[in-house]
Order: sequence, then structure tokens, then C-alpha cells
Amino acid sequence: MMPRRLTIEKLGQITAADIEFGDLTVLVGPQATGKSIFLQLLKLLLDHGPILSELRRFNIDWGAKIENFLDLYFGEGMASIYDSRQTKLQAEGELVELPGLLRGRKKKEERLFFIPAQRVLSLREGLTRPFTDYRSGDPFVVREFSEKLHYLVQTEFSGAADLFPKSNRLKKEYRDLLAQHIFGGFGLKTDTEKFQRRVVLNAGATNLPYLVWSAGQREFVPLLLGLYWLMPPGKVARRSKLEWVVIEELEMGLHPSAISVSMLLVLELLARGYSVCLSTHSPHVLDVVWAIQTIREHKGEIRDILDLFRLPSNDPTKSLAEAALKKELRVYYFQRTGRIENISKLDPGSDNGAEAGWGGLSEFSGHVGEIVSRVVSRAGQTTCL
Repeated sequence: MMPRRLTIEKLGQITAADIEFGDLTVLVGPQATGKSIFLQLLKLLLDHGPILSELRRFNIDWGAKIENFLDLYFGEGMASIYDSRQTKLQAEGELVELPGLLRGRKKKEERLFFIPAQRVLSLREGLTRPFTDYRSGDPFVVREFSEKLHYLVQTEFSGAADLFPKSNRLKKEYRDLLAQHIFGGFGLKTDTEKFQRRVVLNAGATNLPYLVWSAGQREFVPLLLGLYWLMPPGKVARRSKLEWVVIEELEMGLHPSAISVSMLLVLELLARGYSVCLSTHSPHVLDVVWAIQTIREHKGEIRDILDLFRLPSNDPTKSLAEAALKKELRVYYFQRTGRIENISKLDPGSDNGAEAGWGGLSEFSGHVGEIVSRVVSRAGQTTCL
């Protein structure tokens, strides 16, 4: 099942949602409105086989009880989000019953890679953490992401000391921007502590341990390693059978210039053929989405996308920009009422307040502008008197 449309009634905080996915789908809205539940549900629908296999691999028995599974998968205390009498799930118009879905025994390859908001937990003082290093009540997507990073650093990169810059991972243009806006001239390496590989920042002969990194670096490094997982070296565009990527709050801890670079890497995922879902609380993320939408709708050119990201014009960057102009972008607003609204046009002049305020992300800036304008105008009138 590869749903392009997902309909939900009464799941956790979500009262009613009808979401049709684009190549890039962005979810906005206040905290605790169901964005993470929605994205974890998407993962469950696509990957229930691999998820059940992973639980069995670590000898986790949920006793075939749906409430136990919900606590294991969504996190402790989340069993009540699903009510078999009221919750209704439809993928591509077909009814989905969670208990029936979880009785499946077939193992299929993973289709969706999930980078959770809690990704910083995957590094403990620079040491990667395996699946079993977490409590059973911690969300499955956090544990699985951490397990992937643990394998990547301890096994796949076991013969390499350098993690960034790394010539066979990411285009040079991206590496240059990351070096400028996130790493500030530092490198990212591994050394060994207690027979396990530890991730450190490097400045010449000096290694800087995890606790002295900036907050943005601590947040970004797990994201970078997740992107390494998704972007294999060489001519392979994607890893194995992966087709979907979820990134929660990619902006955490980052300066706006660093957010722009992160969005550029999202465009690279799109160019490689992944369908990407983001959740965000950053107006900067939607600024980028709005700009690309507007450039596309007004028949903008490749050079406009390059200028947006301050990219040089060469074959790799032009290929990326051309792909970006062909992608369909959608934005959904998760309201406090539990209803989800399509605000994909992102029209600042819309009569719809949710769309004009981009789901609340640009609302405060507009409010500030109005207040400042009023005060300045009033001061001018007083001066004239």
C-alpha cells in the first residue's frame, strides 16, 4: 500500500483530516495538534511488516493487544489515541483496520525513513545509541532512527575517521554551505572510546566532545547522518526500497541561513525521487516553500531557484533547480479544533486567515508590523501638532 491520500477521523487530537500528499508535504500548526501522530501513522501504514519484524527481532512481545502495541509504537501513554468504535482510517479510499493490519506476518522492505524531532537523543555524549538502549515505552520511530545511526557509524563508516566533510557524500556545493553556516570551519570525525566509535568535532589536532558543541550542531549532526543514510555514494539515487522520508522540525536549533541549507538538502531528496513530509514551526521553512511555489506558478527559471539558495550555476545545481520546479508542494494546517485544513496556495492576501497567516507562522510578524506602524504613525501626528 503506497497511499497518496490519507483520511482520518478521531485519532488522538485529530478530529478530521483529509490529506493528499504532494512530492513535498509540509505540516504546520501549534504543538500537540496531532502532526507527529499523523506522520507516525503514515509510517505504520507503509511499514507495518518491517516494524513487527523489528519488534520480534528484539524479543518485544505485545501480546497481540492493540493497546499494548500503541504504547510500544507511538510511545507510553498513547494507547488511548485509537478507539475501535470511533476511529476511522482510509488510505486511497480503502478502510484500514489497525488490528487486522498488525496481524500480518509478511516482512517487506522498509519504504519510509523517519527522522524524528527527538533525534538529538540518538547521540549520548557523542556515542550512538542502539535500539535496546531505550525504554520500551519510548516511541518506535526514535528507537529505530537511533539504531540506523548506530549501524551507520559503528559499521558502515567503521573504516573512515572523517564524517564531514566527506567527498563521496553530498555535492560539494552543499558541503561548502554546511561548512559555512553550521560547522563554522570544524570537521566531524570519529574517535574510539571504550571500544565504541564516538562522534566529535575536529579542529586540527584538537577533538571537541559533544557537550561543547553548539545547540545547532548537536541538533544537525543526527539529521546529517540520517541524510547520509538516504543518499548513498556513487550513482545510486536512493537506499534500497525507500521511497518516503519524514523529517520532523528540521529547523531545530538552526540559524535561518542554516535552515535554508537544510531545505536545499530536502530539494536534493526530492530530486532523487523521494516523497518528503516535513513538520515545522518555522516561518523560514514556509518562506522557502512559498518562494518555490511562486517561482513555479509564474513560470520562473532555473536561475531563480539558484539565486534563492545563492547557488553557483553548474550542471549539478541546475539539475537540482530544474527538478524543484517540477515538484508538487502541499501545505496543511493542523488546527486546535482537531480539523486539518489545506493551505497549499500560501496566499498572503487570502480571505482565509489560516492561509494568509500560513497556519500561524507569519501571523505574529504581521501583527508586530501593524503595532509598530500604528505607533510610528501616532508619533508622527504628535510631532506635527
